[in-house]
Amino acid sequence: MKTCHWTFMTGKEKQGKMIGSYKFKFIFGSCLLLTLTSCDTALGRASQKQPSQQEQEMTQEKVKLEDLPSPLPDPTEKVEDDHEKSNPSLEEQSSASKCFRCCDSGYPMYQPMPMPQINITILKGEKGDRGERGLQGKFGKTGSIGARGHVGPKGQKGTMGAPGDRCKNHYAAFSVGRKKPLHSNDYYQTLIFDMEFVNLYSHFNMFTGKFYCYVPGIYFFSLNVHTWNQKETYLHIMKNDAEVVILYAQVSDRSIMQSQSLMLELQEQDEVWVRLFKGERENAIFSDEFDTYITFSGYLVKHNAEP
Repeated sequence: MKTCHWTFMTGKEKQGKMIGSYKFKFIFGSCLLLTLTSCDTALGRASQKQPSQQEQEMTQEKVKLEDLPSPLPDPTEKVEDDHEKSNPSLEEQSSASKCFRCCDSGYPMYQPMPMPQINITILKGEKGDRGERGLQGKFGKTGSIGARGHVGPKGQKGTMGAPGDRCKNHYAAFSVGRKKPLHSNDYYQTLIFDMEFVNLYSHFNMFTGKFYCYVPGIYFFSLNVHTWNQKETYLHIMKNDAEVVILYAQVSDRSIMQSQSLMLELQEQDEVWVRLFKGERENAIFSDEFDTYITFSGYLVKHNAEP
């Protein structure tokens, strides 16, 4: 049979045993911490050595690739190069975004997509307010006359107008005579008439022996006289103060009828009359109270206003 011995420890023995267990735990933890720290340092050094070897291998592969002939240029790469030259900001972005694998031969497996460009001109804003009217510009040169246009359609018939004034007819006429004979003297004499056959609108003045023109136009005039035997007949038809035509008869043993006629264009206030020449030679016209031997007539042929 086994015999169980109960051992009773005092308070001091218990305290010393607990302190000894704590010391053992502290020493064991310190050793374990030192072991872990040394392992981490060794792993860090190994990781630093490994990339350097990879870099050496990549450098050797690049040298080999440089010795190889250059491949044909890719047209897509040319477009990308031009795009990058025109947009340096895109070139920086593309160079920053490129990523190569260590196993690649120096060329990317994919072609980078070009960055989209936005045309600012199509970004149309809202319509602004209407501005103030500007100053008027200079007038341009007068253009050439255009071609004659087509004849337009015939218009509608208009309404009847108001009745006009009656057509005005212009008249002027006279015819006068003389019953007394007339002899010349030292002065020119106006032939005065004492008989009135026709005197329309009194255009012929019986006191002065002159016709006054009130209606401008073309007139016809006629003068008839009877000569005196053994005497000369010498008269003029006058227009204002100018001699126009002559009525002349030489000395003869017998007396005869002598006439003269003409047409004159008269303006308003012109005068037409008959003048007996002065007495440088014996000059006379014959008439008596029983018959009329001397006449002077005239009338309007055409008014100036008529076409």
